[in-house]
Order: sequence, then C-alpha cells, then structure tokens
Amino acid sequence: MKVVILAGGFGTRISEESQFKPKPMIELGGMPILWHIMKLYSHYGFYEFIICAGYKQHVIKEYFSDYFLHTSDITFDFASGKNEMIVHHNVSEPWKVTVVDTGLQTMTGGRIKRVREYIEDEPFMLTYGDGVSNVNIAELVEFHQSHGKLVTISSYNAGQRFGILGIAEDGSVREFREKAQGDGNLINIGYMVCQPEFIGYIDGDDSILEKAPLERVSKLGQLMAYRHDGFWKCMDTVREKDQLEKMWASGQAPWKVWA
Repeated sequence: MKVVILAGGFGTRISEESQFKPKPMIELGGMPILWHIMKLYSHYGFYEFIICAGYKQHVIKEYFSDYFLHTSDITFDFASGKNEMIVHHNVSEPWKVTVVDTGLQTMTGGRIKRVREYIEDEPFMLTYGDGVSNVNIAELVEFHQSHGKLVTISSYNAGQRFGILGIAEDGSVREFREKAQGDGNLINIGYMVCQPEFIGYIDGDDSILEKAPLERVSKLGQLMAYRHDGFWKCMDTVREKDQLEKMWASGQAPWKVWA
C-alpha cells in the first residue's frame, strides 16, 4: 500500500522557517519532519511514498536526490580524473519516493487528485506532512479493512482548535465540519486509509480535502474513524517546533517507535 503525504502548502504560520523551505522540510533533530513521518510508516513495513509537493517543491526533490550525502560517509575521488563518488556505510532507507509537483495554489483535495496516476487503482494511505504521531499503522490498516468503507481517518482528542468529528458508537463518522462553540474534542489528525474510489469525490484543484470530499463520504456513511489515544502533535508554529525539538533532544520523543 502506498503512502501519500501532503507537502505542498505555504506554511504561513511558521514563516520564520518556511520562507526558506517547505514546512515538511523543517528539521527536528537534524532531519526533516517529513523524514520522521516516513520513518513511522516504514517501521510498519510501508516503504513506497508519493509526496504531493508544491511550494518550493525543488527542495524536497533535491533532498532525496542527495539522500546518500545526508546519511552516509562519502569519498570524492578526483585522482583518476573521473570525479568518482564512493558511498561508505550506506544507511539509506529502503524507500521508493515519488515527488510530484502538484501546483503552487492547489488545495489539499486537488493535490490528491493530481497524483492519481501514481496511486493507480489501489487502496492508499494518506496523511499531512506537518504532524508527528505514534499511531499504530498496522492496527489502523486492519481497522480499515474490517469495515469495508471508503475512508478511515484517525481521530484524536486535541482540544477545540481543529475541525470536529461526530462519531457514532460503531466508529462511523456521521458529521464532519469545522468547530463551533461548545463542540467536543475529537479531531481529524490525518493518518488516513482510502479506497481508490474516494478520489472520484474530489472535484479538482480548488477542492479542499476537509470540506466537500470528506463531507460527502460522511453523509453516505462511508467515513470511519480510528480512535488514537497515544501521541500526536502538529508543527504549526515555531513554539510547537521548539517543543518537539526538546522532546527529541531529551530522548523521549513519543513518535520515535523505530529502533
């Protein structure tokens, strides 16, 4: 199953860093937050990624193009006149990464529609490129496969800052909307699993994933919620980045489930 990661936004709320690079390339512990997200998925055996890039998309492409340089010891041998590069102690990941320029102004739903040819006619996973979590991906996929609906999203209790989910006892999402006064706290944190047919509910570049597409499948009874009670944190601001950085530096980063 391929993993689609939304990584094309401007990251305006963390412009101190995003003016130089895409938000998913902002580093925690010396590695992009995008890398941290991919490490979680690969821990559970998912190694094929489709990155929906946009703003400063070349930075993401150049990072993976030079991945050996970032992670391994390198010898540059000019003696023979051939400008040879020798990679020592290769510690790169067993990943297949497709980086797609999905447009500068394209909305989240539109970005997914633009990578349809790379997803092909298969179920796929989907998440945002700016939040880290210790979601159990194996349990998430098992839950999705058990109910047979179009989309599973991961829900989390994170206060009233984000959009609201109305979840029935069987886990089905009966309501998907923006927060309002007096709402509860379960929100959508990404870490989704989707059937390929879901892409048909996305109209085009102006389609916001969290609006019409998810609202439509919710009304059809085709949207389910996997309850995550562990750790999740979005990196929207410099303050949140600093909090995550301190967790990583302390050796107590809850999202680091890999060895």
